Amino acid sequence: MIQIIRYEESTKRLVLIFKSSKLKQNNSMKRLAFLALCLPLFVACSHDSYYEESLNAQIKENVERVFGTTFSPEHDWCTTESRNITITGIPSNVESIKVLVHVAEDDGETSLLSLNEAKVNGKDNLSLVFDTPKDNLGLYVAFLSSHDFKLVKVNGNTVPYATRGMTRALSTDNLPTGTPVIGEIKDSYASLRGWVPGEKLYGMADYTSQKVVTEDYDDVFKAIFRSVIFSYLKNGREHNNLPLVKASGIYNENAYPFTTGEEPIFVTPVYKCDGATKYGNETYNSELYYYYYPSSVNADAAYIKALPKYKAIPFNECFGENEDDVIERKGSYALVYWGDGTPTMGTEGSYQFSKGYKIGFMVRANTIFESPRKQGEIYADGRLDDKINQWPNFKSSKLGENDPRGTWLTVNGKMLLTFESGTDRDFNDVIIEIEGGIEPIIHIPDIAPNVFTYCFEDTRLGDYDMNDVVIKAVRLNETEVQYSVVACGAHDELYIQGIEGKKINSNTEVHQLFGKGIQFINTVKGDEKVAPVTEVITVAKSFSFLDGATQPKVYDKNSNQTIKLATRGQDPHGIMIPWDFKYPRERVCIKDAYGKFNEWGENPITSTEWYKSPTEANVY
Repeated sequence: MIQIIRYEESTKRLVLIFKSSKLKQNNSMKRLAFLALCLPLFVACSHDSYYEESLNAQIKENVERVFGTTFSPEHDWCTTESRNITITGIPSNVESIKVLVHVAEDDGETSLLSLNEAKVNGKDNLSLVFDTPKDNLGLYVAFLSSHDFKLVKVNGNTVPYATRGMTRALSTDNLPTGTPVIGEIKDSYASLRGWVPGEKLYGMADYTSQKVVTEDYDDVFKAIFRSVIFSYLKNGREHNNLPLVKASGIYNENAYPFTTGEEPIFVTPVYKCDGATKYGNETYNSELYYYYYPSSVNADAAYIKALPKYKAIPFNECFGENEDDVIERKGSYALVYWGDGTPTMGTEGSYQFSKGYKIGFMVRANTIFESPRKQGEIYADGRLDDKINQWPNFKSSKLGENDPRGTWLTVNGKMLLTFESGTDRDFNDVIIEIEGGIEPIIHIPDIAPNVFTYCFEDTRLGDYDMNDVVIKAVRLNETEVQYSVVACGAHDELYIQGIEGKKINSNTEVHQLFGKGIQFINTVKGDEKVAPVTEVITVAKSFSFLDGATQPKVYDKNSNQTIKLATRGQDPHGIMIPWDFKYPRERVCIKDAYGKFNEWGENPITSTEWYKSPTEANVY
């Protein structure tokens, strides 16, 4: 008889055993000849069904042994969904549209990431296909132009351009009554320390009467504010956002808006996060100052240091003493023009600036009981921070000598000035909205694309370290996807199918793609790091990462098998994660790299964000 015993993983072949009892009668030789003729046909006809049944049983047994559990037969291993939305009522000044997703990070922070982008080209309506993580904090459509960045929340499949989330501009109707008068003159901290000898700070005797009623943001904009600001400038002492500030170019000499001369200039505190009593209420006890000079002057640091500095806001008039991490407009103040000379007690000012002045801002940090006290004047123009950034009580910030303490952001038409008032570098201790008679400073935050990671296990009875081939992909726009092959933890001869580029294609072996022989690539810590192989591929506008026809697959020439992304009821030989995924180290099962993976495998509706909780020692 003929019997198929098993599939041997070590030799990548089927073991066939031919058994024959003693042949009887005269036709025995005919029977043997008949069997010999039928053997190839028998194997060809029965291989698929028996092989699949036998191998599937072995794979199932291996999965349960490796993972130590049984996965749900209803699991589809999909953490992504495909969407199609139509954007309507697009204004003529909008140049491009982005679909964004707001997601939670593994450290409790959040990010705003791009899923697709389209040029408008004068259309007032357009449709976009995109893929998004199933688990997210919300989807937005961003309308981008040369002078604005407006977000609209996605609710349903149609997204109209909306005006919610906008506040009415303040006007002369909101101005305080009476004439502003200088009623306070004092030495700056810089003067007391000998940094800027004779520098004086000027203010009015009373600011309670200077506060004017303002409209609070609606809940829609507060959600947008939180999504954008703290995805870009992540909040917390552990975050260093100084490189982002410098990359923007909106600091030092570029941090000055110009006056238009057309209407008053209003400043409105909208947010603080200073640790409240833990760090000495450093914002609550501080003040916002400003200064100005004609834009025709080529002003260096020495010139600006000599200018009078005027108090615009005592923050204790705008924030609660123990308030923290609250977005709210409680009142606005109009900036006062005090003339171009040096004021004295009783000098009268005007709420109207002429056109062509540059205005700069400074926070006077005045912590009153923290020891040692962080007290001093800090500027968005880092050229004026040369002393305070080296002062021992501020030096733990690790800011360079001329590094700025503030920058600007543009969100839904609003100019927001964000300050670092303490000793870290998150740049969101206090945020001020500036509106009215100034030309806008446009700084649209750079939003990175969402990363989709493909992980493959090439061996049928594998260890499920899921790093035999690792591919990362981002959708750049409607017709371009960037693929990066980042790792190969296999010794078999492998080819990537489904991506037919000039570099990444089905004719180039994966190890050779990296310029290497058969070896582990970017899966063993301590080994040489090899640069990813990256290529941009043209796709159809209807492209989706979930389309099986365009998904990457891995062909293993040694075993003559093609590994695809797992579908319902299969084992996870191939999975796609909508995340910049930290894949497991060599020979570390994914369940040991991600402690919640088994929970998700057992029940696909639980631990759905398992991929955000790695065991750092076990991931590459």
